[in-house]
Amino acid sequence: MSQDGIELETSLGYLLKEASSALRFAMEAELRPLGMTVTHYSCLELLAQRPGLSNSELARGAFVTRQSMNVLLQALERDGQVARPAAARVGKVLPTQLTPLGRKRREQASQAVRAVEVRMLAGVTPEDQAGAARILRSMIRSLVGDGAGGNDGAEAGDSGLGQ
Repeated sequence: MSQDGIELETSLGYLLKEASSALRFAMEAELRPLGMTVTHYSCLELLAQRPGLSNSELARGAFVTRQSMNVLLQALERDGQVARPAAARVGKVLPTQLTPLGRKRREQASQAVRAVEVRMLAGVTPEDQAGAARILRSMIRSLVGDGAGGNDGAEAGDSGLGQ
């Protein structure tokens, strides 16, 4: 029992962080043989679902800083997984697209990530999954709805990715 502190055994915040860490660890273990990290995969998945996102939009969706995403995008561009125009059509935004190689790599990674999610949800009924999703969305809205959730691209977003 904790004195004037948080009771870790019953703290939903602590359990969420523990679940998040366990999920990330499991995803990294599956993605490592593919030469990917969770952030790399998240970037490819976001671009598959929302082609043309900017560096800032990708950073928000992958929960990383714009600087970290820019470094990743440069590496992915060098590796031929994404393409960006040499110059922005409007302002400074360089919309990013997956290349055929990027689409192939995303599909490989998506299979690995789906396997982790299936393992995570083993024994959880579809009704409980829907209830958990509803509760988590409500928690996210409560935290980011007051404007206190942002931190340079790492704020909660609706990326639809299991991270």
